[in-house]
Amino acid sequence: MSTSRHQSQTSPALETSPEAESAADAAAAGAGQKLHVVTFGCQMNKYDSELVEGRFKRRGYETVADMGDADIVLFNTCSVRDHAEERTWSWVGELRKVKAERPDLVVGVMGCMAQRVEKEIFRRAGHVDLVAGTRQFHLLPKMVEELRARRLAPDKFTARERRLLATDMAEDVVVDRAGEEYTGGQHAYLAVMRGCDLNCTYCIVPTTRGRVRSRPIDELVREAAWYASQGVKVLTLLGQTINSYGEDFEKPGTAEPMGRGRQGRVSLADLLERLQDVDGLKRIRLITLHPSYVNQSFAEAIRDYDKVEKFLPLPAQAGSDDVLKRMKRGYTLDLYRRRADILRETVPNMELGSDWIVGFSGETDADFNGSEAFLEEQGFVVNYVFKYDPRPNTRADERMEDDIPEAVKKERNQRLLRMAEKTQRKRFEVYRGQTVPVFVESLSERDEKTLLGRTPWGMPVSFTGAADLVGQDVDVTIDETTAYGMAGRVPKPE
Repeated sequence: MSTSRHQSQTSPALETSPEAESAADAAAAGAGQKLHVVTFGCQMNKYDSELVEGRFKRRGYETVADMGDADIVLFNTCSVRDHAEERTWSWVGELRKVKAERPDLVVGVMGCMAQRVEKEIFRRAGHVDLVAGTRQFHLLPKMVEELRARRLAPDKFTARERRLLATDMAEDVVVDRAGEEYTGGQHAYLAVMRGCDLNCTYCIVPTTRGRVRSRPIDELVREAAWYASQGVKVLTLLGQTINSYGEDFEKPGTAEPMGRGRQGRVSLADLLERLQDVDGLKRIRLITLHPSYVNQSFAEAIRDYDKVEKFLPLPAQAGSDDVLKRMKRGYTLDLYRRRADILRETVPNMELGSDWIVGFSGETDADFNGSEAFLEEQGFVVNYVFKYDPRPNTRADERMEDDIPEAVKKERNQRLLRMAEKTQRKRFEVYRGQTVPVFVESLSERDEKTLLGRTPWGMPVSFTGAADLVGQDVDVTIDETTAYGMAGRVPKPE
């Protein structure tokens, strides 16, 4: 079997078609077996973990909350920062002793770190049995069953062959929720695309998740309707650059329907139009956008479809054209301003959020001052600030010096956080004394009399109310604001 990068090391048994196995056999395959999944990282990983759990459940497996009760333990991993990988190695390492005591235990690693380091996992953690990359994890139930079959034939399979690696990136992730039960409450994630076609010099995502593959719009609408049938009211659409959805589709022919994207392609605006008509959904959120793909038709879709939240994460990353160029972000500050203006001029009450990297290679004091100024100028209502952390196999790591001292990174990180808090406080303060519509999402975990919700433009609101308001739209008068949210009360009827 080949061990080269992105070559699948699964056995032919894993490639049998679904038709080769009866539904009854599939449902009984995991009878009596228990699964526990540990998820690190982003919302996409949470979604992928749900897909994996669903596939196992359909084959008769039971999911358990306690790792100690599980027969199969899977780690869904993140590679965006070194700290995320170190956490995974630590958690996986803790199972070494358990595996020695319970040799029948199956330990697997999936996700971005699995894709990045592949068979290194077997070298560093010899008790791991399975490694599945970001476009092969849907095979994990079959991989577990193949592994167990090989364990029963030690004379036929060597110890090395009783490990399975699947990291081929040529295939699409197969999504089929039929027969699943969603237990995540009123909120859910939906990945509309995978991968990224940009090449930001600091980012590992194109390496770990591959190039862009947008999912067909009809498939996404079916999954959204399935969620709604399970009681989901808030759906967060996921994509690394979600407003580039559909850019990878073929240009439609002369007799085919035209979308609102480039050269008639289906676009995110078309998807939002279709999701607007899904009964039961109340709110649609988007994560994450790129300034280069903001256009008028997208802005009009945000404006025209009332289920779409009027808050968008539109990362600036830096407030210096020189730094943005070294990052290879594909825009200047002026272009960012113009794209943000399209959104704000088209969509009433539009709110934007941003991610920031401080201490990137070559960042001067003047560059950093530009980030502070740009954050304040744009008035972002949400800001996530990170110190630059070089990632292996990225252009920045290979070709640029990590030349900003750690102490300077920490100081800049704290300064930008203070500017973010100041700016956010101003944005929330605007709504003090106003009565705003709020969709109530949940009860507070700290106080069962406190309800939590969001305005149509994504701002968090808390207020006292009855539990039966969860899932409803309520008008709330804002009495208090902070840098991170608002609190109010339901006005008494006059």
